[in-house]
Amino acid sequence: MSYNQISLEIDAPMALITINRPERHNAISLETLAELQDAVKAIEQKDAVRVLTITGAGGRAFASGSDLNEVKDRDFKKALEPIVQGLADQLERLSKPTIAAIDGICMGGGLEVALGCDLRIATPRSRFATPEGKLGIIPGGGATARLPRIVGRGWGMEMLLMGDPIDAERALTIGLITRIVAHDQLLDEARRMAAHIAKFAPFVPHTMKMMVNFGMEASTAAAQMLEKYAQGALVQTDDAKEGIKAFLDKREPQFKGS
Repeated sequence: MSYNQISLEIDAPMALITINRPERHNAISLETLAELQDAVKAIEQKDAVRVLTITGAGGRAFASGSDLNEVKDRDFKKALEPIVQGLADQLERLSKPTIAAIDGICMGGGLEVALGCDLRIATPRSRFATPEGKLGIIPGGGATARLPRIVGRGWGMEMLLMGDPIDAERALTIGLITRIVAHDQLLDEARRMAAHIAKFAPFVPHTMKMMVNFGMEASTAAAQMLEKYAQGALVQTDDAKEGIKAFLDKREPQFKGS
């Protein structure tokens, strides 16, 4: 499929989706959203891709939010559709780890896309906010659910109720992002991270994602039991046997995904 508002590049082990509306600070329209969902679906089918990175074009914004020209005409029925929530859910369910590579503005619906990713890295000039309250609405892409789970209830409420931007240093301190990278090194860092993850047996990152995502919805006891069952399944794989043997032999493992 050809895209109008995003681009998709595959350079295994990483796939890169770029939101490409720099003239609108990469605001997410319904067309953008449909293209993002299609691209993520396509990436799921590509075994050579081990990590998906999402970024924004132009150097001024990851994504400034949902396109307000469409939001202003949204009725109650449309507001109940998944829209950005659906994309964030899709990213969480993707079997491959995801990285949001953020440079510049990351607010509203754009932040909610980033919250759906497993890892978030940013540049010093990045800014983060959930400003919907200032517009007389609340977030509709999952921020009220995901943000407090990621940064804790206190900072989640601070960002949601105040709506003011925080800088990259504050975002790092509260755990919203995990790395600050010079803007000209952002995608190189994402590629380094993807190459590192690609060294693991293919089952491992996928299983890690499931354990965290399902485990956070369960009791500690249930999450730990789920973890043991998952470990019990993986320890029987050829890759697990190879990984342990390679460690004991002091050599690099040769994983085959079996």
